Amino acid sequence: MRIFVAQLVLVASLLPISSWAAPPEVQSPAYQQDYAKWRKELDDSRRQNWLTLVGLFWLREGDNRVGGDQKDEVPLPAAKAPDQVGVIEFHSGHAVFKALPSAKVTNGDKPVRTIELLPDTTGKPTVLQLGDLRFHLIQREQKFGIRVKDSHSPALADFKATDFYSLNDNYMVEANFIPYDKPRKVAIPTVLGQDAQMDSPGEVEFTLNGKKIRLQALTEGSPDLTFIIKDQTSGKGTYPAGRFLDADPPKDGKVTIDFNRAYNPPCAFTAYATCPLPPKQNWLPTAVEAGEKYSGHH
Repeated sequence: MRIFVAQLVLVASLLPISSWAAPPEVQSPAYQQDYAKWRKELDDSRRQNWLTLVGLFWLREGDNRVGGDQKDEVPLPAAKAPDQVGVIEFHSGHAVFKALPSAKVTNGDKPVRTIELLPDTTGKPTVLQLGDLRFHLIQREQKFGIRVKDSHSPALADFKATDFYSLNDNYMVEANFIPYDKPRKVAIPTVLGQDAQMDSPGEVEFTLNGKKIRLQALTEGSPDLTFIIKDQTSGKGTYPAGRFLDADPPKDGKVTIDFNRAYNPPCAFTAYATCPLPPKQNWLPTAVEAGEKYSGHH
């Protein structure tokens, strides 16, 4: 979320730093300029990240073969990799990659023979490269897998800009921020079928389309807020699993919720994402005809 979906870290302090001010109207030049910049950054991020994904393979205990042979435990695109590149020795969450002498695998432009793979949860994952391909270790709760990217993937070549609802002032609301006594770890469902532990500093409450709504907020290592939402358009014009929405930190107990900037999660664009899903509290009892639409991207 916040465009780059990343592993969560501890929540930062949420102290108001200035007086809350009403947001500009969506037709104002200032809003239009900022909105256009946001849309461009959203598309750029997808092109650089999620649209390059071509594989996600969960490791098993023991040896995991890596190569273009599609029978390998970590199969790389056959057209871009030799049948065998190397092996990942995986034991109790610890992974070591050993390259074949003939393999041209690098890490930071240096040839690789044997290297420990640090997962993305460290903030500095070990990234291996083979031509157009890059792959690294990810950790999701107790599961470890290899995520493979192709800088010239078919999905990237085929990508076209997505469609959005027309901007509407009615979908930019002022919400009251209701903080918890202290930030909580909350269980959020994921597309993997398991819960992820995420940080929540509190909730927001507002009225939309005549409905009083209360949403749980999440954080990703900064004071900014993120919401994972589902509404009455989900599966009927917007992504069935829900959408993401970001907001600035609370100021004077207020938060601006701009549904015009609701956007699709990475799993709307690739089968190889591990997206969190909306908690039931964040299922809105109304149609949010604002933000990004969905017409089946993968």
